[in-house]
Amino acid sequence: MADTIAVVTGASRGLGRGIARALGSKGMTVYLTGRDADALRDAAAEVAQAGGTGIAVTCDHGDDGQVADLFARITRESGRLDLLVNNAAAVHAQELARPGPFWEKDLRLVDMIDIGLRSDYVAAYHAAPLMIASGRSLIVTISFYGAVSYFHGPAYGAAKAGTDKMVHDMAIDFAATPVSIVSLWPGYILTDMLKAIPRAAFPPEMQAMLPDFETPEFTGLVATALLADPDLKSHSGKTLIGAELGRRYGIADLDGKVPRDWTETMGVPTRFFVPPARGLS
Repeated sequence: MADTIAVVTGASRGLGRGIARALGSKGMTVYLTGRDADALRDAAAEVAQAGGTGIAVTCDHGDDGQVADLFARITRESGRLDLLVNNAAAVHAQELARPGPFWEKDLRLVDMIDIGLRSDYVAAYHAAPLMIASGRSLIVTISFYGAVSYFHGPAYGAAKAGTDKMVHDMAIDFAATPVSIVSLWPGYILTDMLKAIPRAAFPPEMQAMLPDFETPEFTGLVATALLADPDLKSHSGKTLIGAELGRRYGIADLDGKVPRDWTETMGVPTRFFVPPARGLS
């Protein structure tokens, strides 16, 4: 897939950074976005080390003008866009995980709706004309089981549930185009930061879960396989679970395991109603 042009938003660390590395391992040219210029340069270097071309673009996804400039730049430099991974999110991790009801936590947690749900919409908005002109292409928008279960409170849940519905509706608008769009649920992610923490430092319950965590690269490998699927369009508008796609495409994680899905404890994706098409009177 050496001629594939991709964008990964929120790629300076965490899930996005690992996704970008995986795309690089397939020879892709990857535009990596985020606000931390130094971290982005390091992440772009990792894409190159993996075998691709990494291009770091400092971009605040809370600024619509900067997002518009990003896709204008891709149009000038590459002339096409085959894969957009919407991953940017405002996650105030310590506050998010703190016990207590939402009104006793910092109001900034609502940022997840702005840098997450809203920013995914804006990125898709600016990417759509370029991706339509590019031909067969895919938007992968990262969501999570918190869309259907209580997970870190209402701001998180609203952002994820809204993402799944937004993708469903965007797919209807994309139906007559060569663009497909999916919402993708990874599992719990073993980020670079978590890898660096001694296992004994985690609470016992988390220590027991760690073997079931998946690397961020796994999501990138799944997205790559989905893009190559001859039946890609049939998946458009759906909420998909990364572990299930891994089994379907025969993809193992970097440690050789096929990650588990968490549907038994966290719930299954919502299946939205699609009304019959009607002519305008």
